[in-house]
Amino acid sequence: MTEQQTSCGGARPRAVHALLAMVLVVLPLSGCGTGTGGAAEAPVAALPPSPEALAALPEANTFGKLETAPADPATPLPAGGEVLHPTTDAAVYRAPGAEPIARLPETQIGSPTWVPVIARQGDWAQVLLPVRPNGATGWLHATPETVESAHNDFQVTVDLSEFRLEILEGGKPAGSWSIGTGRPEHPTPTGRAFILASIKESVNTYSPIVLPLSSHSDSHETFGGGPGTVGMHTWPDESFVRKATSDGCIRVTREALNRLVELPLGTVVQIT
Repeated sequence: MTEQQTSCGGARPRAVHALLAMVLVVLPLSGCGTGTGGAAEAPVAALPPSPEALAALPEANTFGKLETAPADPATPLPAGGEVLHPTTDAAVYRAPGAEPIARLPETQIGSPTWVPVIARQGDWAQVLLPVRPNGATGWLHATPETVESAHNDFQVTVDLSEFRLEILEGGKPAGSWSIGTGRPEHPTPTGRAFILASIKESVNTYSPIVLPLSSHSDSHETFGGGPGTVGMHTWPDESFVRKATSDGCIRVTREALNRLVELPLGTVVQIT
């Protein structure tokens, strides 16, 4: 199998080059449990697109671009910590009851798609999307017929200036570690993102698992043939700790990675 460079250094299989610029072979990580969002407003009736119209919509994945998608309002997350998994490809709407703008696939990068809910209006849920531009959002008509809902108590915060990553469970600290970040010419993008997949490394030895995020590099439009997806991973040694030396990825210690891989897909990562 021909190998190509990843954005984090090292070689990668051609088969995976069509998936991510920063990750290699897929290892699924599923969500679990049940949950609900915040205060509900009056629901808006939805007229789902026909199968043909749905298939014609752009796919909301790490390769996608939705320039007209609503931006993340950066409001506090609804109480309860909810993530959603479309049980089949689902229409993404600009607003409740408005026109569809994209199609959220049931799976991507070989894993089930789980996206975090950032707002609720009855049966409608505003979610973060794994597309460019960073912070793009959309609305799902989140009924039991279209999505699976899961409760997720976890969040991750990343402070770039302090080189610090922290896991929160139920809003309380559950672990904190020093990290490495993107160098000045390729900075780690800030904003609210989420854990998109869990990827088992099969070629390189720098990290046994890579966790791609929903965000993308602001300086690399592409990298190694992929879309410049930002990821979290370890490094062969700890020379990266408290240094800005990567191409935008967040480098973490092995202990931190062992904790991060236990988090459900769709876990929000707030980078400041």
